Amino acid sequence: MAWALKLPLADEVIESGLVQDFDASLSGIGQELGAGAYSMSDVLALPIFKQEESSLPSENENKILPFQYVLCTATSPAVKLHEETLTYLNQGQSYEIRMLDNRKLGELPELTGKLVKSTFRVVFHDRRLQYSEHQQLEGWRWNRPGDRILDIDIPMSVGIIDPRANPTQLNTVEFLWDPSKRTSVFIQVHCISTEFTMRKHGGEKGVPFRIQIDTFKENENGEYTEHLHSASCQIKVFKPKGADRKQKTDREKMEKRTPQEKEKYQPSYETTILTEVNDWFRAFFFFFS
Repeated sequence: MAWALKLPLADEVIESGLVQDFDASLSGIGQELGAGAYSMSDVLALPIFKQEESSLPSENENKILPFQYVLCTATSPAVKLHEETLTYLNQGQSYEIRMLDNRKLGELPELTGKLVKSTFRVVFHDRRLQYSEHQQLEGWRWNRPGDRILDIDIPMSVGIIDPRANPTQLNTVEFLWDPSKRTSVFIQVHCISTEFTMRKHGGEKGVPFRIQIDTFKENENGEYTEHLHSASCQIKVFKPKGADRKQKTDREKMEKRTPQEKEKYQPSYETTILTEVNDWFRAFFFFFS
């Protein structure tokens, strides 16, 4: 039976802020990666990945990111071209995120033989909820005493070191990992999208969340505070099996559309690539208090 991480961190007080809206449209890749340490060299050569590169902002066309994070869950087929992907998750189910080392030979040599720290967070996507996130989360905490928004499924995870979760930051987990070794973390999201809708009479459209990953290296004092890379993706969370039903419904709706209508939509990919967060500093301080 899988068990979830609930370990205390050292006390930290991080001031709440706002996470910026994201307009990236990079979609996932559609094949399994090889065994051993993950490398993005094969991923970038995939035809499906090359097709999606044209939708990226021009300033990022030639930019190679140091890391890539891949959520191993299919994207929705009901997303229009040039819009950000949307991925459906089931509440409490364990989902794999692969941590890929994308550095070129000789890039960031200071990381050779060193660990990095990654922080995972679930945050609101809608700006309206960002402004009221403290009240929203206090209400959730009151209705779900003792529960967390985000956990790590430790037995299923590979390559993570010293995983931690602060009991006062219900939406945040973190761990150390070696970029040169295979690393996969399995996460569980326990809140559902309809818990934050204005009216609760059934049939409401749930609000979207974001999974955001921030990665840091050690400073000269041995503290993991020097930012390396941030990326995120848009998700919606449903009650158990609800994500599967929603994915099926979206697929059936797309099958009924004409070929001309289908051309306006992205295909569904087997995995979801988290896209880079440029304004990471502002996003970093958007925490559920």
